[in-house]
Amino acid sequence: MKGAERFRRWHAHDHIPGPPPQRDRGQSGAEYAAMVGVVSLVVAAIVGLSVPTDEATGLKSAVCRILHPLSGAEACSSGDYAGDGDDGGGDGGGGDPDDPFVPNGDPFEPAKCLLSQDQTKTTVVIQILFIKISSSESVKLQQWSDGTVTLERVTETGGGVTASISAGIPGLKDWGGSASLSGSYVKGSGSGGQWLFNGNKSGDPQADLAANLEDAQQFAEYLKAQSECNSRPAGPRSSELGMICGYHAGKKKPDLEPEKAPDVDITKTSTEASGGVSFGKTFKGNGKSGKDTKGGKDGKGADGPKDLGSISFEGLSGSMTEDVVVMRAKTGPDAGKITFVYTFSVSGTAGGVAQAKGSRMQQVAVTYDAAAYDQEEKDGKPHHPQKLTITTSQESGDGPGIQAGAGANAGPVTIDVGGGGGTVNSQIHTESAEVTLDNDTDSTAVEDWLRGRGDAPASNPLPTPSDAAEALDDDAGPIERLLHDKGKLTRLDYNANTDWWNASLGIGFGISAGQVSLGFKLFGIDITHEEKNQTITGDPTYATGPKSGGARPWVEWKNCTRTKPIPT
Repeated sequence: MKGAERFRRWHAHDHIPGPPPQRDRGQSGAEYAAMVGVVSLVVAAIVGLSVPTDEATGLKSAVCRILHPLSGAEACSSGDYAGDGDDGGGDGGGGDPDDPFVPNGDPFEPAKCLLSQDQTKTTVVIQILFIKISSSESVKLQQWSDGTVTLERVTETGGGVTASISAGIPGLKDWGGSASLSGSYVKGSGSGGQWLFNGNKSGDPQADLAANLEDAQQFAEYLKAQSECNSRPAGPRSSELGMICGYHAGKKKPDLEPEKAPDVDITKTSTEASGGVSFGKTFKGNGKSGKDTKGGKDGKGADGPKDLGSISFEGLSGSMTEDVVVMRAKTGPDAGKITFVYTFSVSGTAGGVAQAKGSRMQQVAVTYDAAAYDQEEKDGKPHHPQKLTITTSQESGDGPGIQAGAGANAGPVTIDVGGGGGTVNSQIHTESAEVTLDNDTDSTAVEDWLRGRGDAPASNPLPTPSDAAEALDDDAGPIERLLHDKGKLTRLDYNANTDWWNASLGIGFGISAGQVSLGFKLFGIDITHEEKNQTITGDPTYATGPKSGGARPWVEWKNCTRTKPIPT
């Protein structure tokens, strides 16, 4: 498969959500059969707090080969995956040539940065036999250093498969010790919108930020109330009650509310491979119930030990996620633009009582003129990107928490109840490189790079912003040169706090064969809620233009430090 076609299948564009490519329909059996192998790779590679770049790249390549067995290594080459993803550190922002604000006289300094982000996400997963169905809702509130605020809401549904296998631990057999390995593979799609709050313009970014944040928070309450009205069950006088509910919800609108339609329409598809290892203990009765069973030492039968139940603690878990997000701006500073954001992330959690967490990501965002892109797509002509942004991020942290479960047996049927919660304090380091493609040469170079054409197609790992600030080698490719010569390079650090809880219920069935047992759920439901706040810290910096010798020095990012985030 040629690079252009590989990238086209990954570069989902306007067809999200839509039917999967024909290749995916024929390979599901092989994908599912390889699931345990995928989980093993995930757990083995990402249990540490930070995954080195070479390990993340090797893991990604290995998993790609497993999940794409029909197309082999070719599907895993540079074109299929242009990036890795994160929780939204910062995109460098601003810097548009049409902006009336000229940043401190330095064209390499972006006009704004992300100061703070509050994200709430609730996920519900239902499992029936080996089928897994998930739904989630995510709400994100972002504060920017130019005084603006954005509110984003995305809902997503997905489906896939899941399985698990468990075994007794050698040496602990008499104590009932056991371990289990589980894995799942899910594809999903979703939609949502983003609202921009910039109606308060006093000339003081700090005052504007406070006023716009208040409007955004009030509008979020309105959206929540309106959603509750729309979800009311049908019944007598439902129309009248709906009107009354909507009237009271409308009172929650802020004075300077945006249009009900979002400024940016968001469409999303995602693919996730995840797995975990848990450790537990099985409890057995003493076998003195007075009933005889065959096989006793006296030949007449004697009681054997009876399974009473079990407890377990999650030791390790990990996931790999690929997201494709399409953002079509209708109003605001990016009106008439369409941006495709490709994200690949690897994350892991360790610990049953205390939680340690780490993740790495890379992300590619490409912006086009929406009308021109649509016409080019219709005519089958090459596209002409106007902006390229590459973002990398890594996060590591730990904190008090627990993830545990308990089970009871009724013959081969088991009933499991699980849950947990905790807090994780982490640090996030984010780097971004943004370049405006203001001529055909640069635009064509980026499009060829993304689609795998030419001598220097996109590859993993991607060029990082820190690398772009160094003096170029003689063998540097066109994208490395473009980022070094024209890119707006930034580095940001955040402190993050994540509060989470989880609850689950499952009814399962197990088949034993010696020390190994194959278990699966007949039915299960799992609910996870997460609230995450990240706030900028440290010294935000950006790279000035190339100096003598070719390097680009890092200096204070004044457009980022002029405004302080507001606690929420």
